[in-house]
Amino acid sequence: MRTIQQEKRVSLDGKRGIPIDSVWQHKHILDLDDFTPAEIELVMQTTDAMHEILSRPIKKVPALRGKSLVTLFYEPSTRTRSSFDLAAKNLSADVINLAASTSSVLKGECLVDTLETLEALGTDIIIMRHPHSGSPYVAARHVKAHIINAGDGWHAHPTQALLDLYTIRQHKSKFKDLKVTIIGDIKHSRVARSNIWGLTKMGARVKLCCPFTLLPMGLDKSHGNFPDIEVEPNIDRALKGADVAMALRLQLERQQSGLLPSLREYTKMYQLTEEKLAHAKDDVIVLHPGPVNEDIEISSSVVHGPRSLINQQVKNGVAVRMALLYLLSGGTH
Repeated sequence: MRTIQQEKRVSLDGKRGIPIDSVWQHKHILDLDDFTPAEIELVMQTTDAMHEILSRPIKKVPALRGKSLVTLFYEPSTRTRSSFDLAAKNLSADVINLAASTSSVLKGECLVDTLETLEALGTDIIIMRHPHSGSPYVAARHVKAHIINAGDGWHAHPTQALLDLYTIRQHKSKFKDLKVTIIGDIKHSRVARSNIWGLTKMGARVKLCCPFTLLPMGLDKSHGNFPDIEVEPNIDRALKGADVAMALRLQLERQQSGLLPSLREYTKMYQLTEEKLAHAKDDVIVLHPGPVNEDIEISSSVVHGPRSLINQQVKNGVAVRMALLYLLSGGTH
């Protein structure tokens, strides 16, 4: 049987689909806790094929021709929404962008009613961002369309985690025993949660670094339903020997809620700087899900330095989301 890499040049040009066979088991993409390592690897390999398409002069193939896709965002978004929009259009899907601020939500329409309306209109795939954790799971129970979680409250952001994994994969030879340090507001970060699942499933060793007030409740004592991870509040020790340093956006509203003594204190202790990165490996790479608060959670010199892959993460977002849309559609056209 030919591999995905061998098939990729013919798979999306109306000839033959990528051989997904029994690896892919998902109707929806809600988080990475129910992904297997084989499924994550399939996403990575399919993304390789999508990168080949994006390198062409004409970045469009008919893989999703005849499919309709709606982006349903109850929160503002630039990177995630625009990359999904580009991904769907590159695959020839019909795309409708729907924001809560311009929909019947303002008239009191509930989430389920909105979803049922979209299904009645023949929508095949719904990409959701919602401020309430668990909303995409509610959606998956009420409609037949494929649901992709584009961020739900503090809970999960699986497509961001997959593009982070792909970015790491481009620069590191393997995930197993890779040392990844995640720094910042873990408590309120859906990105951190999904990355913890994805990274540990692929064999990476994850270390969390932040004030204990910014850890999910109980994580400093018992990991509960989380995979095996380490908590180290001292950033110098947390970065020692790290292959990957991931800074998280500090949600500035938290500074007003008594979780931090002051923004200045947090910046002094937890800002990712060149000096602190010196504790990591010489070939450490730096990630950030964006948007970046420069010189707060991460210094400007690191953001724009040679170890930063922040712009590459954004670029990879389109290819990863193309891969996910392709896999959800069955890899056929």
